[in-house]
Amino acid sequence: MSHAQDAAAPETPLFDAVTTPHQSGTPLGLRVLVGLVVLASAGLTALFWALGAWPVAGFMGLEVVLVVGLLRAHRRWSDRLAERITLSGGRLRVERTDRRGRRRSLALDAYWARVVLTPRPGRVSELRLAVRGRSVEIGGFLGEEDKADLARALGRALRAYREPVFDNPQLRP
Repeated sequence: MSHAQDAAAPETPLFDAVTTPHQSGTPLGLRVLVGLVVLASAGLTALFWALGAWPVAGFMGLEVVLVVGLLRAHRRWSDRLAERITLSGGRLRVERTDRRGRRRSLALDAYWARVVLTPRPGRVSELRLAVRGRSVEIGGFLGEEDKADLARALGRALRAYREPVFDNPQLRP
C-alpha cells in the first residue's frame, strides 16, 4: 500500500457512542394504544348517538384523528433524534441530529478535553465536555446511570488517548 493510500485510510475510532431518547413504547404498543383510543371513541360515539346527540360523532372522529396523528408525529420525530460522540484522529467529535433530520457537528481537541459530570439535586446530572474555556453538554437524553456510564467510558478513552501504552515485542523479556 502506498503512502497516499495510508493517509486516505479511515482511522479506527478510540471511542464511539450513540445516544438516543428513550422510546416509551414499541410499534406494537402504539398500535394497541391507537386501537384502545378508537374503541373508546366508538363506544362514546354510539352512546351519544343513541341519546340523540349525533353531532358529537364528528368531533369524536376528529379527536381520534388528532390523537393518532400526534402519536405518530411524536414517534417519527423522536426516532430521528440522536447524538454521536467519536474520538478519532486527535479530535473529539459531537454530531447531533435534530427531529427534522438536520445534523450539526462540533469538533474538539481531544488532548485538552475533560469530562465533567455535575450533580444537580432533584434533577438528572449534567454531563459536559470542557475544552479550554468552552464546554458543550452531551447525553441530554440519558438518565442518571447512563450518564455516569458514558462519563466513565469517555474518561477512560481520553486517558488512553493522552497516555498511550506502547508495546514493542522486541523489548519483552
